[in-house]
Order: sequence, then C-alpha cells, then structure tokens
Amino acid sequence: MLSSTDWLTNISIWERIVIVPIYVSIILFTAELSHRKCWLPPEPTRKIVHIGTGNIILIAWLLQLPTWVGIISAVLASVAALISYQLPILPGVNSVGRKSLGTFFYAVSIGLLTAIFWPMQRPEYAVIGILIMAWGDGLAAIVGQQFGKHPYHVWGNQKSVEGTAVLVLVSYLITTVTLYAIQGSLPSTWLIGIPVSIAAVGLESISQWGVDNLTLPIGTALLAFGLNYLL
Repeated sequence: MLSSTDWLTNISIWERIVIVPIYVSIILFTAELSHRKCWLPPEPTRKIVHIGTGNIILIAWLLQLPTWVGIISAVLASVAALISYQLPILPGVNSVGRKSLGTFFYAVSIGLLTAIFWPMQRPEYAVIGILIMAWGDGLAAIVGQQFGKHPYHVWGNQKSVEGTAVLVLVSYLITTVTLYAIQGSLPSTWLIGIPVSIAAVGLESISQWGVDNLTLPIGTALLAFGLNYLL
C-alpha cells in the first residue's frame, strides 16, 4: 500500500507543478545532446524521450497534482508536437524517416487519461496505461531492434517474438506493481495483469502513423479499470 504523503504539505502546489517542466526539459536536453554530441541515431533518441516522458504521469500521481495541470500540459505538448513536425525544433526526436504522429498521440493520451481518471480519484489506472506505453512499448522496441531474431508481421508492421515477450512481461509487472501499491495482495492484483498484458500486444500492433501511442495506453488503462471492478 502507498505510504502517507504528509511530506507534500511542506511543498506548495506551484513548487510541485514546476517539477514537471523541469523534468521534461532534462529529458529533452539529454536526448538532443545524445543525438548531437554522441551521434546517437534518431530512433534511440526517440526512445529516450518516449520512456523518459512517460514517467510524468507517475510524478503527477506521487505529487498529487490537480487534474487541470495534466490537461493543460497535455494540450501544450500536443501543440508543440504538431509544430515540431513542421519546424526543426527537436530534430533528434522527429527525424526518424517515416510518417508518424506518435508524439502528438502520446500527449493526447496523457491528457485523456488524466481527464478520465484524475476526477474519479483513480489515477493509478492512468499510470498503468501511460507506463505500459512508455516502458512496455519502449523497451519492446529496443529489444526487438537489437536482439530480435524471430520476426513476424502484423498488418504490414514488422515485430519480433523477443520484443513482444518484453511487452507482455513489462505490462504485467507495471499493472501488478501499481495495483499492489494501491490495494495490496488481492487476487485481482495478480490476475488483472494477465489479460492487460495480452491486450497490450494487440493494441500495440495498431501502429500505423503512431496511433498505438493512443490505443495502447487508453485501452490497457480502461481494461485494467473495468476488470478490477469485475473481479
């Protein structure tokens, strides 16, 4: 179970809010520096941002940031993403050589899940969805590209057995650890991660134009939420 958050009373709401842009700036700066100075290719650079920025939802949860912060941040990030497709604001992030709105959908999914689950006082489900997208999808892509020896195709998209296995494992761990932090060791805590991790594979396969950054987090979050009320 999550421990007491009495320590937050010593930090003003504005001090907590400013942590988010500082964190995002560090992630973007690290990614661009790696691309420009270390000659890291665009795809690994994107994964630094993909995984790193997903932790924003966890930070927002732990800092108990209000709903409006998440929604406004998501709107601003969505606008910035659309602008960056036309202007070379972050070349290391967007120059991947393929048409994709993944960064835009990423921001939209954070905003939508915040709008759904924060007012319900159930932010853990938004955390599950976004972290599965960030860590599950991100690590699956890295493992698949570096170590994938058994490729297969879904709707014209190449996947690998190794990458898919990582997505399943990470999705299960994220779901289970998050639910355990909230409700302890209940049967649903250990069971819900199984269908969620399986669903993550199907939702991630819908990856045309980066739309999996929308289907994967929203689908897994809603599924985890629904199943926890059925079990």
